[in-house]
Amino acid sequence: MVQKYQSPVRIYKYPFELVMAVSALAYEKRFPTCPQIPVFLGSEVLQESRSPDGAVHVVERSCRLRVEAPRLLRKIAGVEHVVFVQRNVLNWRERTLLIEAHNETFANRVVVNESCSYTVHPENEEWTCFEQSASLDIRSFFGFESALEKIAMKQYTANVKRGKEVIEHYLNELISQGTSHIPRWTPAPVREEDGRAQAALRDPGSLEADGPRGAPGPAPEMVVTDGDKLDADYIERCLGHLTPMQESCLIQLRHWLQETHKGKIPKDEHILRFLRARDFHLDKAREMLCQSLSWRKQHQVDLLLQTWRPPALLEEFYAGGWHYQDIDGRPLYILRLGHMDTKGLMKAVGEEALLKHVLSVNEEGQKRCEGNTKQFGRPISSWTCLVDLEGLNMRHLWRPGVKALLRMIEVVEDNYPETLGRLLIVRAPRVFPVLWTLISPFINENTRQKFLIYSGSNYQGPGGLVDYLDKEVIPDFLGGECVCNVPEGGLVPKSLYLTEEEQEHTDQLRQWRETYQSASVLRGAPHEVAVEILDAESVITWDFDILRGDVLFSLYHSKQVPKPGPQEPGGRASGPLTDKGWVLGVDGSRVEAPLICREGESVQGSHVTRWPGIYLLQWQMHSPPGSVACSLPGVEDVLTALHSPGPKCKLLYYYEVLASEDFRGSMSSLESCTSGFSQLSATTSSSSGQSHSSPLVSR
Repeated sequence: MVQKYQSPVRIYKYPFELVMAVSALAYEKRFPTCPQIPVFLGSEVLQESRSPDGAVHVVERSCRLRVEAPRLLRKIAGVEHVVFVQRNVLNWRERTLLIEAHNETFANRVVVNESCSYTVHPENEEWTCFEQSASLDIRSFFGFESALEKIAMKQYTANVKRGKEVIEHYLNELISQGTSHIPRWTPAPVREEDGRAQAALRDPGSLEADGPRGAPGPAPEMVVTDGDKLDADYIERCLGHLTPMQESCLIQLRHWLQETHKGKIPKDEHILRFLRARDFHLDKAREMLCQSLSWRKQHQVDLLLQTWRPPALLEEFYAGGWHYQDIDGRPLYILRLGHMDTKGLMKAVGEEALLKHVLSVNEEGQKRCEGNTKQFGRPISSWTCLVDLEGLNMRHLWRPGVKALLRMIEVVEDNYPETLGRLLIVRAPRVFPVLWTLISPFINENTRQKFLIYSGSNYQGPGGLVDYLDKEVIPDFLGGECVCNVPEGGLVPKSLYLTEEEQEHTDQLRQWRETYQSASVLRGAPHEVAVEILDAESVITWDFDILRGDVLFSLYHSKQVPKPGPQEPGGRASGPLTDKGWVLGVDGSRVEAPLICREGESVQGSHVTRWPGIYLLQWQMHSPPGSVACSLPGVEDVLTALHSPGPKCKLLYYYEVLASEDFRGSMSSLESCTSGFSQLSATTSSSSGQSHSSPLVSR
């Protein structure tokens, strides 16, 4: 594979003649050797010629460069230095300097081409532009092709940086000596017989002087065109510091888009985010960006800020909004997730409206980054998000809501990479590790490293929010002095929910029903689900809606493997899974206190298991106080209930087991986010065998 390098346009704010004087001084110091560039060992002139009027000067040299590679690789290759042929064409008339170089050593195995140019700035003739490009094609190299490629690119980029420093050094030296202006070249009178030679020199490529010269390799492919120039000063000012190879990747991807993409070309900041997301691997970044551009076109995301107007209900109950900026100038977005009724919002506006609102927030974030870049005069390409989890409870584990959250995370990760500079999570409650275990596998590792999580009041004082936000912008609800206008959220009234017909129209009901299983509960015939736990400290989560009747929910740990009872169509057990001899306190224990659930209520909860074994989730009809038995109903009770007329309860339920390894892993990742989370971690670990839900009942 051919590796390419393309520099941005480096602009020297000095006339071409002065820069050439500097270059001449640098070359004079460089040849035959250059102490400031130790890799350069020496050179000899192969041929040199000048035009009769002195306008064009052509020099071809053979240069020896030190091989900076591991000793073993040098020994296998049998060389301590390599030879390059460099050809310089200085044209004072056109005010250009063109430099081309190619390797002679190992030319049948490795092809290296380099091209540099000094030209007059197209908009200011008193300035000079410099560009550099190169290509590397390793065909074969004793089985060390990959190692050689890495060494060569690393050494080349180091030399690019060093070459820039050398030119700037001599430029400053010349100016400090009082030379700030050099007159432009003017033609001297020439004899008529010299006219032909001078005409030939106007085309430097036609020059053949002082005998034949070594045939250079193919000219390096230029990566940019005249309409695709990136100024190095612009990159530093608007995009931030980039290494030479990172600059080259940006220029190449930008040029590729200009040649192949039919729609609107993304801004440089946008392209750079995708390169960073793929560690500047050009092909991977190109693939990711192309998929995102296709997605943006399909969903008309470019028009979102002009066309999207959130419903009044979202503006009132969506507890998020922009709030000044952080200490580094990044736009600050505040989300009071603990106060937000995600289930109510989804039932009132639908998942698609919520997703569109989240996308509009990300589009607005990019726009604000551009504004802050101009305002503060430095590159700002990401924003900070402050998430307040006070009020977070098991209601937020409503399964369709979690699925919608995972979908939103996936869409944002794929299409807005590297836009999150920092995520500050404060007042994380005990239930948070369960939610984190569910969502963390879907969050990119680079993104997870930007999380800072605080439980309790750890966000206050040194090491807390004051390290990232000015005191003047810390919201009042977090103990600051700044009034925050972000909506407080709250429960969405049930009267505002979409009707079943409206939900059917959006296909929302079908998706939700596919998530849950249905069950009927008769008097004396509870519905039970057996869950096998292989490791202690696994987490059982549940989520169910009571459609009809009142139900008593309990969770048991059984010492014996239950026997299946009567089954409903579909193969699910609808009766007790233990025989009548099963005795509470002897054959098993209740690990969650019984919870009365009324008709129309929705319940979410979780349990960190203390022991491996069989756990039973049980729903039975609610009986008046005093009538709850101390043993589970037997098979005979179930058969009687099934054949006897009477009231019936109905429910939809979902349960999931978070493996102990995943749960412990998520806790470890939380602890690595910030030391402030250790208190919450300790509390969670010590509460194994207890519910994180306190169980939550909602409408």
